[in-house]
Amino acid sequence: MPVEEFVAGWISGAVGLVLGHPFDTVKVRLQTQNTYQGIVDCVVKTYRHESVLGFFKGMSFPIASVALVNSVLFGVYSNTLLALTATSHQERRAQPPSYTNIFIAGCTGGLLQAYCLAPFDLIKVRLQNQTEPRMQIGSSTPRYRGPVHCAASILKEEGPQGLFRGSWALVLRDTPTLGMYFVTYEGLCRQYTPEGQNPSSATVLVAGGFAGIASWITATPFDVIKSRMQMDGLKGRKYGGMLDCMASSFRQEGIGVFFKGMTLNSARAFPVNAATFLSYEYLLRLWR
Repeated sequence: MPVEEFVAGWISGAVGLVLGHPFDTVKVRLQTQNTYQGIVDCVVKTYRHESVLGFFKGMSFPIASVALVNSVLFGVYSNTLLALTATSHQERRAQPPSYTNIFIAGCTGGLLQAYCLAPFDLIKVRLQNQTEPRMQIGSSTPRYRGPVHCAASILKEEGPQGLFRGSWALVLRDTPTLGMYFVTYEGLCRQYTPEGQNPSSATVLVAGGFAGIASWITATPFDVIKSRMQMDGLKGRKYGGMLDCMASSFRQEGIGVFFKGMTLNSARAFPVNAATFLSYEYLLRLWR
């Protein structure tokens, strides 16, 4: 089993995470809190109350964990394609796999990534939703002192299952959308690359960016439910399950609730995924 894809996936995931985390913090707060009137209001209030550090809450943990999970996505995707087509990453430009195989490989990677990601993503979301400013005299103490304390508190108060709260919504978000993610990327690369050649850096950037936008537009409804389920249990159970969360959110806020954060997801998706794919492709070419 080639391991280069796993390593390249980890590094490229870290690059994308650094670029996208501030956007992700604002997105999560808009999806889970009703105290903001929109993106600008959330950005202004976060900056005024918590300074620029507020946008990077929960980031240290994902650098080590979520980036690692990204390696699972790219590694499983590439090795699933290898199993389906018997072609390596380098050979796929001369012998391109079918879009069906690409979609299956992307879904497989997305499914396994979701199970690995669930506890780490939950901790990230809980930390991002802490609005208390750090290191400020007289301010209230945050509920969680950091990722390790957050994990320990969840285990103590909610049990092991607490770390997997919202995991079903995460699976439904990632499995089909990551299949679409890789299909969009490969389709655009083929469209603008001469047959048998490697795509140029510009093509990789554009294809990666639009693949990110396409996947996040379809993923946002389940992303909203996932975030709300992850925050459920913090102050008592509000939802009886994923379907109850969907029904309750719809009754209280209308159909628009399922698209909260879509603008930010799309704005973040282009630069983050462009950088992710460019670093991934560059590393694989460098090592070969």
